[in-house]
Amino acid sequence: MLPGTETTKVVSVTETGVPQALRSGSPALYKRTIALHLKRWRLEAGLPQKDAAKRLDRTIQHISYLEGGDRLTSAGDLELLLGLYGKEDNIPFMRELLSAAKKARNWWTAPSGAVPKWFDLFLGLESAASELATYETILVPGLLQTEDYARAVLRGNPDLSDEEIEQAVQVRMGRQEILTREIDPVRLWVVLDESVLHRPYGGADAMHGQLKHLLQMSQQPGIDIQVLPYEAGPTTAQEGGSFMAMKFPAAMEGDPGLVYLDLLTGGQYVEKPDEIAEYQRAMTRLQALAANQSASRGIIRKVMKEAIR
Repeated sequence: MLPGTETTKVVSVTETGVPQALRSGSPALYKRTIALHLKRWRLEAGLPQKDAAKRLDRTIQHISYLEGGDRLTSAGDLELLLGLYGKEDNIPFMRELLSAAKKARNWWTAPSGAVPKWFDLFLGLESAASELATYETILVPGLLQTEDYARAVLRGNPDLSDEEIEQAVQVRMGRQEILTREIDPVRLWVVLDESVLHRPYGGADAMHGQLKHLLQMSQQPGIDIQVLPYEAGPTTAQEGGSFMAMKFPAAMEGDPGLVYLDLLTGGQYVEKPDEIAEYQRAMTRLQALAANQSASRGIIRKVMKEAIR
């Protein structure tokens, strides 16, 4: 989660003490920001986790949870840790962040089943991101799916009832609002393997509607959609499969963001700066190999025409 142990720099703080970049943040973003600061400041102080655990009379695992964003610290423990790290001057700022984290609410209120517990964190981080870059090898990414396409994809899960599928479709459509919201819409870069365009989820009509939607979305500001054509050939950047790189509002200098991997049994996050940088380089290579936006629209139109024949 941390790029190093360099001195922390908090940026753009409002009158209430919360960074301007986080004012509309989700609970997941606030938790992550608090965790980022706690771990950075402990490392700057040159202290191992066991010293922090001893100060709180807690386990090392508890400190790991706090620094990983899995749990929120209490106000009392927060002050004890900042005192140990020599960061007493930052107590008011961190109190504001903690208060904001407790008050913030997620945008989704779906029944259980529509949003698995492991996916809850992803939704919070996705909605809080400032930039998303995704490479997809199998499916159109959820942020660009139509209802019919999403419904067809979800029907591939035999464990979901019809009601749960409809709930999940509505959650997926709700996710897309981050692209068009009035305040700080997410900047989206997408590279699609050409095979995605030929995989007809939902039948010919649903796929035609999905491809048409891709064309329309590619014309929107802040959204880049590129197709990696078959003739581009293999590249090592493809070896890891699909991934999404996330960047967040600049609440602290040097935040490398995250990389999300969608697995069969849940999601996995890449948090080590050197590994994140490798994925970012892979994305850059994929973007260079892919057709540009105009040519990509041409590929999509060609696939649509061929499907009509």
